[in-house]
Amino acid sequence: MTTTNEVISPIHAMNTKRKATKVKKETRKTTEEAGHWSQHVTETSDALDLQAGVFALTDPKDIALSLKQSADASQRRKSEPFRSAMSMLTFYINRAGKHLSEQQRDRLEQAKDELRVLYGRPRQHPRDTNGSGE
Repeated sequence: MTTTNEVISPIHAMNTKRKATKVKKETRKTTEEAGHWSQHVTETSDALDLQAGVFALTDPKDIALSLKQSADASQRRKSEPFRSAMSMLTFYINRAGKHLSEQQRDRLEQAKDELRVLYGRPRQHPRDTNGSGE
C-alpha cells in the first residue's frame, strides 16, 4: 500500500485502474503550462519562416506568392518547396477550424489553387473565367 506522498512507479500504476488514473493526473500539465502546441510546432519545427499576417491578406494570389517565397527561401524545410508551402496553408486552415469565416476559408482554398499554379501544377478547382458561376 502506498501513501499519497509516495510516487507510484509506472509498472505499479498499471496494476490497478485507480492508481493509473492517479499517476496520470499527477503528470498532466495544465493548459497554461502546456501552452498552445500548434504555436510551439510553428515556432520550433522545420516549418517555414512566414511573412507576418500572410493568412490575413485579402488576395489569394498574394497569399500563395508569399508562401512560395518563404518555401523557396527556407533552409529548414525537409521536403520540396511546394509541399512545405501547401502543408503550412493546410495546417493553418485546419487549426483555425470553425473560427475561420466562410469568406476567409474560401480565400485560403483559392490560395491553394494559386499555389499550385505558381508551382506549375494543375488547379484542383478550375476558376470561373466568365463570371457566370457555371
